[in-house]
Amino acid sequence: MTRTRAAREQTEGGVRAKVKGRAPQPGWAGERFGAWLARPLASFHLIVTIATLLTVLGLVMVLSASSVEAYAGGGSAYSLFIQQAMFAALGAVAFYIALRLPLRLLRRWSFPVFSLSVLALVLVLIPGIGAVHGGARRWFDLGPVSIQPSEVVKVTLVVWGAHLLASRRGGQLKELLVPLVPAGLLVCLLVVLEPNLSTTIALGIVLMALLWFGGLPVRLFVAILVSGLVAASVLALSAGYRSDRVRAFFNPGDDPQGVNYQARQAKYSLADGGILGRGLGQSRAKWSYLPNSHNDFIFAIIGEELGFLGCMVVLALFALFVYTGIRIALRSVDPFLRLLTATATAWITTQALINIGYVVGLLPVTGLQLPLVSAGGSSLAITLFMFGIIASAARHEPEAVSALQAGQDGRVSRLLRLPIPEVYTPARADASRRATPKAKAERPRPAARRDGPAPRRRRTPPSRGTGSLRSTRAWEPTYPMPHAKERGRST
Repeated sequence: MTRTRAAREQTEGGVRAKVKGRAPQPGWAGERFGAWLARPLASFHLIVTIATLLTVLGLVMVLSASSVEAYAGGGSAYSLFIQQAMFAALGAVAFYIALRLPLRLLRRWSFPVFSLSVLALVLVLIPGIGAVHGGARRWFDLGPVSIQPSEVVKVTLVVWGAHLLASRRGGQLKELLVPLVPAGLLVCLLVVLEPNLSTTIALGIVLMALLWFGGLPVRLFVAILVSGLVAASVLALSAGYRSDRVRAFFNPGDDPQGVNYQARQAKYSLADGGILGRGLGQSRAKWSYLPNSHNDFIFAIIGEELGFLGCMVVLALFALFVYTGIRIALRSVDPFLRLLTATATAWITTQALINIGYVVGLLPVTGLQLPLVSAGGSSLAITLFMFGIIASAARHEPEAVSALQAGQDGRVSRLLRLPIPEVYTPARADASRRATPKAKAERPRPAARRDGPAPRRRRTPPSRGTGSLRSTRAWEPTYPMPHAKERGRST
């Protein structure tokens, strides 16, 4: 009797809500989450939440994993943590700048900034300018802070490559490959000379993602991919420490105190954590048993202290990032934002999977860091800047733009005083190419000469490749510029 009365009251409540013009609230968590995802700014809030959670988790785990070795080295137990926290604050500022950065400015300066990053890669190889740490010349030492230009070039290649391919979409195959592929190969060569194979792999991922999402034919993409894998294999076997890592991967039982030591200790650390972990700060591997526990192998410390559940939380956050990045790319109407978001998502996710893969023993050790989690100031700040660009792309979704222009900005946008994004409009060059025959017929004809009709000249068909290259140079933005005066285009 009680159940019948409760069901009747619930039904009457739903009817009363409909009568008053209000839809009944979702009754379970899945419906509520689906309703929340339908909001215009859901993608933006997801990106901000994911970046915040991964950064906070990384700071906590860097403090836990580095405190013992930092204190044993004669310094403060908080030295590495303080440095990581400083770069996290710098990355937060970079995230905010990326949110406020206009897309026109981002595209206009993509090529000059990419050129400067390539120049920095050249300068870091010069003795006396670049600093050597661990046998590699990769850093600029600016007082207590070290900056790695190879981390900066990842973002500049993503932004410039997306701008270039979006400008030349629908063009010839040569326009798709040149100058993107030569520039990408040059950057990879400079990074190999440092030497830094792990960052070279990350740059190769960026280049392949740009070509794939840019519409490269499948056969040519497979050929380039196979060539890249062959080149990576040759590089992996060319140096002593690289070949030792490959040999250790294929022979996990050999030399447990030598080349296989680090990989075996990482597996022991993961096994020691179990389901729930030993507790935050209770790792035993960080007591000089697992080298680079705060950097390359921080996922092993997460598994030991937070257990299998902690590892699943990290994987869930990156899976949610993949979903959000694909969602933003599919919802964007701007080809530049589609390419940019898809490529950045592929790069960050693949780097995370490679790091987790070699920690658990599925891949050879490469040295790629876990994005936003591993210790490394340059990587943290640059990755947060990339997350800021993705968050800006989320605010440029058509539904988000409509909501923001209607004054439906949330508390986060009002707190940060973010500018209202502009509605995407195609470039004038595309509109001029699609001029109708009627419009062409209405153009005024030149007056006839008094001394007779002008001699007929043979019309030369325009060169598609030259015209396309002239109208879409790599450093020229394709957005309409409201402040610029209207002028005719000859191409």
